[in-house]
Amino acid sequence: MYLILLWVLILPVTAFAFHMELKPKNALLKVGDRHELQCSVKDCNEKVTISWALLEDKPVFAKINTSGSESVAVFDPVATAHDDTLLCKGSCGESTKQQRAVVKVYSFPEAPVISGHDQLLLGQTNTLTCEVTDAYPAEHLRLEWLRGDSMLQTDAESVVSTYTFTPTPEDRQASITCRATHDQEGVPDDEKTKETSVSLTVLYAPQITSISELTVVRVGSSPTLMCHAEGNPRPEIQWKAIGPHGQAVIVGQSEELVLTEMTLVDSGQYECVASNTIGNSTASVNVIVEAPPTNTSITVSPASKVKEGENVTVSCLSDGAPVGRMVLRRFSEDQDVALQSSNGSSTSFTLSSALLADSALYQCEAFNEHGSQKVSTLLSVEAYPLEVEMVSGVMAEMGSKLVLSCLASGCPQPAFSWRSMLDMPVHSRTLNQDSLSQLHLGPLGLAHEQAYTCEAKCGSVIKSKQAEVKVFYAPRGTTITVSPASEVKEGESVTVSCLSDGAPVGWMVLRRLSEDQDVKLQSHNGSSTSFTLSSALLADSALYQCEAFNEHGSQKASTHVTVKAPPRNTTVLVYPSTEVQEGQNVTVCCRSVSFPPPVVVLRKLDNGTELYSPDGNFLLVNLTPKDTGLYQVNVTNDLGYETKIFSINVMEKHSSPSPDWNQIVIPAVCVGMMVTTTVLVLDNLRRARRKGSYELAKCKPGTA
Repeated sequence: MYLILLWVLILPVTAFAFHMELKPKNALLKVGDRHELQCSVKDCNEKVTISWALLEDKPVFAKINTSGSESVAVFDPVATAHDDTLLCKGSCGESTKQQRAVVKVYSFPEAPVISGHDQLLLGQTNTLTCEVTDAYPAEHLRLEWLRGDSMLQTDAESVVSTYTFTPTPEDRQASITCRATHDQEGVPDDEKTKETSVSLTVLYAPQITSISELTVVRVGSSPTLMCHAEGNPRPEIQWKAIGPHGQAVIVGQSEELVLTEMTLVDSGQYECVASNTIGNSTASVNVIVEAPPTNTSITVSPASKVKEGENVTVSCLSDGAPVGRMVLRRFSEDQDVALQSSNGSSTSFTLSSALLADSALYQCEAFNEHGSQKVSTLLSVEAYPLEVEMVSGVMAEMGSKLVLSCLASGCPQPAFSWRSMLDMPVHSRTLNQDSLSQLHLGPLGLAHEQAYTCEAKCGSVIKSKQAEVKVFYAPRGTTITVSPASEVKEGESVTVSCLSDGAPVGWMVLRRLSEDQDVKLQSHNGSSTSFTLSSALLADSALYQCEAFNEHGSQKASTHVTVKAPPRNTTVLVYPSTEVQEGQNVTVCCRSVSFPPPVVVLRKLDNGTELYSPDGNFLLVNLTPKDTGLYQVNVTNDLGYETKIFSINVMEKHSSPSPDWNQIVIPAVCVGMMVTTTVLVLDNLRRARRKGSYELAKCKPGTA
């Protein structure tokens, strides 16, 4: 400012003589028009220059045409950028002046545009938009929302306005207006206001306004169902048949649904679905088809042929409408038995354990007010092909444990029982598992040796198998007996018997053991044997032995048999001779057959002198003529006796006197009794016991 004043002060006085003109100084220009500003220098005799500039340091968006002292700024076309203050500067020689022009620009070419009105959702918050394009300046623009004559909303200084509201059913046919007003001064009145009205398009989901009522028809008829709906956009109609399990099948695509030749399966719910882009609506109608019972069926589960004892169910089903009554009967041997009767379209009867007598014709009969229908089927109950297997014979050792196994086939769950002889129940432990039954026996004894029967039952079928149990063991309790007694008289009958207990039965051997001889008298298969001596002899006296055998061992038993006899066959031998010289020794040897051993007495008959000998041997020592004479031998046992008489002749010697009898015999007897006789008696007794007889020992000649 100070520079300008200084410049003015120093200018020559003549410079202030010219002047400038700028027309117009205030201009309201419309965007798009052509407009000029004229600037001229007047009353200047010097060189004239003219220039244009904006008040702010910006380029001038105008075409400048200068000619001499005049200059024209052309706005073609006028733009919003021209809204500014222009300075026109002129100089005359050294003098300079300027003029200012205020240019205002406005634009309001188009009516407002409303959007969002064609997609309004009923009952939801919706927003409408009103926008004015190319309007300038915005601060002079006012937007108003109107419905009819009612002002809804006003927005100032804005080219865009939004109006938010919730459409109601009354808004479906209404319209709305957006009015734009440019209130800048100078704008022609006919250009100040522009408005746009639109109809509101309210979208809403379908609403079913009517649908057919419950329909009852007869089989074969063709009813028509109706369904009407409103909505925006216009709804489409679709019919669906709803199955018994909720499944839906499309059966129509229009408001009318024609159902032709209805059957029972066509009964049910029919659903009308009205839909558009906003949503859908559903309504339903029930259609009832009436007919006498049809499609009546009878089924047998698990099969029409079952095994005895199995579970079987007979079921009836019918499609009659209305639902009536169902009766299930069984026909067998001219009998009609009602097994089940119930209201409804189905019934069933279960045989928890079928019997052979349940084989029959089964009939289902369905009833309703329009008629009835019967169906039937055959049920066959068969016996199980039960078979029983078991080892028929079993050998087991005494004292061991035994398991008898019984296997049943052809039956899923057989019932087992065990019996012993005479149909007595078995109290031993049993174990049953599925088709196998086991009988546990033991420790085994003779009482277990019997037949065991396994019985299996499957329904009415009963089958059994028998196993014979044999308990084996080595022979035991072997005995030997002699009848009538173990001591008999010679010539009597005597029987030796053997008996043994063994399993299995083996064989028996009877032997006679004597003087180291083993004589087999009898050998016999079995547990017993016997041997009879019809006329016992002394030689039959012996040790008799029974031996029982089987494959598991043997056992022996023995006894003595003694045959007794009175003395017989007695013989007397004199050694060296019955005629001897005086002074010699004589041995008298008596032999006899008898048992028990006899007592032998030697007697001299003329004087009654007696000598005793247990073995029948007598030694006469140093004989004299007095010893000449008759002698008697008496052989005696408890059964009898026998005597023998013999003579001894002693020839005299004259050289020496003859010794007395007592002097000769007594020493000899004493010697014999002390030495020879004792040994011989013991030996003969031992041998006699072995042989069962007694025989005097052989004589040996004595010595003087």
